[in-house]
Amino acid sequence: MEITNVSEYEAIAKEKLPKMVFDYYASGAEDQWTLRQNRFAFSKILFRPRILIDVSKIDMTTTVLGFKISMPIMIAPTAMQKMAHPEGEYATARAASAADTIMTLSSWATSSVEEVASTGPGIRFFQLYVYKDRKVVAQLVRRAERAGFKAIALTVDTPRLGRREADIKNRFTLPPFLTLKNFEGLDLGKMDEANDSGLASYVAGQIDRTLSWKDVKWLQTITSLPILVKGVITAEDTRLAVQSGAAGIIVSNHGARQLDYVPATIMALEEVVKAAQGRIPVFLDGGVRRGTDVFKALALGASGIFIGRPVVYSLAAEGEAGVRKVLQMLRDEFELTMALSGCRSLREITRDHIVTEWDQPRPFPKPRL
Repeated sequence: MEITNVSEYEAIAKEKLPKMVFDYYASGAEDQWTLRQNRFAFSKILFRPRILIDVSKIDMTTTVLGFKISMPIMIAPTAMQKMAHPEGEYATARAASAADTIMTLSSWATSSVEEVASTGPGIRFFQLYVYKDRKVVAQLVRRAERAGFKAIALTVDTPRLGRREADIKNRFTLPPFLTLKNFEGLDLGKMDEANDSGLASYVAGQIDRTLSWKDVKWLQTITSLPILVKGVITAEDTRLAVQSGAAGIIVSNHGARQLDYVPATIMALEEVVKAAQGRIPVFLDGGVRRGTDVFKALALGASGIFIGRPVVYSLAAEGEAGVRKVLQMLRDEFELTMALSGCRSLREITRDHIVTEWDQPRPFPKPRL
């Protein structure tokens, strides 16, 4: 079967992967309301295309924290990618590099920062969880710096792990042949089996619940790398992020895996963009499956987007070739959306190119199926 869009990889991944692994990647917190909304909310945004504009040349290039990339579509941090495919993060790194875009490596990767760096050139960010032992954190940040990573994406929405009921039912734990490679030498690389979710128990034991804004400042004392704060969804926290010296914000609800009944990220985006007042760039992750979604995020003020689940699903289905194909499909769809909307460069994408349901006195009509 020929794959013609990003979403089709999910069913293939479900067929190929053990239930525990697929459920870990696919599920959200509690009722999974936010998980559904992350996708559905994009349908509350419609286009106002401009016509009779010369769109023979389309420029999708952009700059993120000073690094030039081919398109505003980047790879979000997703943990334990070798559960999806034996090459795991190596394959993802090579695919991102081939697409001339940014990969973010998870703290909980099954390949180390050094191993990912060894795949060859590429612009890479490192996602950081702050452990109770700050020496571990400082050491990890230094290793990422030495390995040539260009920024830290600090996850700020996980003082505790969200209640992911599929993981509890499956007694989720990292398969015995894998380790959290960045922590291997520190005796923190293994996850014990637990009577609920092994990951939840690991987080409860290791991750620092006292994390606060002062730690964003502390991080700046141990690294010169720019810090992106990942997990901001309100104006209040946007202003605090700016005050704390963050280099950028990633509007994220952790793939709907933390607090259920928070808004879809695309619905929270504009509030954050307005509060940032152009002082720092704002990015979005969560629910992006189409080039049209990318355009909608940029029209609402995002400087770029990150994709997570499509990467692990395509990795499970076809390894590196799958991830390359996902990035190419999103690129092609985004380019087509720009052309059909009358935009030749990213700066031509404006709020006037869309209308949202929340702009309207009445909701959009629901299609009859």
